[in-house]
Amino acid sequence: MIKEVKGDILLTGAQAIAHGVAPHDHFDRGLALSLREHYPAMVKDFRHYCKISNPPAGDVWMWGTVDHKRIFNLMTQEPSPTQGGHPGPASTHNVSQSLKSLAKMVKEEKIQSLALPRLATGYGRLSWEEVLPLIKQRLGDLGIPVYVYATFAKGEKGAE
Repeated sequence: MIKEVKGDILLTGAQAIAHGVAPHDHFDRGLALSLREHYPAMVKDFRHYCKISNPPAGDVWMWGTVDHKRIFNLMTQEPSPTQGGHPGPASTHNVSQSLKSLAKMVKEEKIQSLALPRLATGYGRLSWEEVLPLIKQRLGDLGIPVYVYATFAKGEKGAE
């Protein structure tokens, strides 16, 4: 079940959050920055993972908190073309591949609920009309609640 909600994804009751980043991302803009502020250890671990694995765009990296919340970092954007620069744009191919891998990981990890933003539509520069069908195609049959935070409202819990 996919449900679009309005609110602050950081206040979700979902067991997991998925969001878009780029390989070697700095987590310095948008939702990634908010996650960096809430989970600074995740960013440190992500940097280590990227140095060791050099993941491609389209990959997914999962990180877990001590209270069993999972953060899925979907590499929807191309890496920065220059060292230290901002990531490149997202692509529907990368989004589709990331969502396919996410669905597999959600099943393997026995995730009971998932929240995600309007994936790859901000800094990723894709249109919502391109991305929403991919979300429905890849996550619609998971059999768990999938909350899409379609409208951001800081400090407001979404009606999940």
